[in-house]
Amino acid sequence: MYKLALIIIMFLTSQVEAQTETQYETGMQKAFALWQDNKPEEAANLFERIANADNQNWLPSYYAAQVLIYDAFSKLQEPKAMELQLKRAQNFINDATTNSKDNAEVLVLQALLHTAYVASDGAKYGMTLAPKVARIYAQAYKLDPKNPRVVLKQAGWNKGSAEYFGQDIAPFCKEFDKALELFANFKPESKFHPNWGKEEAEAMVKSCKQ
Repeated sequence: MYKLALIIIMFLTSQVEAQTETQYETGMQKAFALWQDNKPEEAANLFERIANADNQNWLPSYYAAQVLIYDAFSKLQEPKAMELQLKRAQNFINDATTNSKDNAEVLVLQALLHTAYVASDGAKYGMTLAPKVARIYAQAYKLDPKNPRVVLKQAGWNKGSAEYFGQDIAPFCKEFDKALELFANFKPESKFHPNWGKEEAEAMVKSCKQ
């Protein structure tokens, strides 16, 4: 009788887990579709709901932050709207960090968030945030030197800084080649783990050759 009860419990548990997994996958796919349809607010809201339903998973919070950060770059001339969006993104980054400490992917988003502030007002944010961005990329590279997004975004930041100060960008162009090589061999842990950036790396390599 005990064994039968145990089998029934295990069966019911597996059914619930399978249903939850299906709901998670459906929700994530719908959120990505909203983002692709240029509906960042709706996408971020759905990623947030998924994160609230699965508060041990760092990925929904990660993508909610990414959507908001990338959209913030289109609001650089609207400082109040941009800042509200980036503050919300910071909360999602904090949640993702809580669920996945020392995660190079999350660190890249943190660096991008600071970069948006610097891009919006270099005089106001450059002195304080530029050194933080450099440190964050260095930390991410130390954690995961074969991560193509780490190499790509660190090179992009360094290239931009070199251009700003009138320095040679050639060393950083080589890093884009390295990033592209890493993308060729990169395999995400799951279909929802970060796997973006290859097209950007290709564009940066092409730009460096012009």
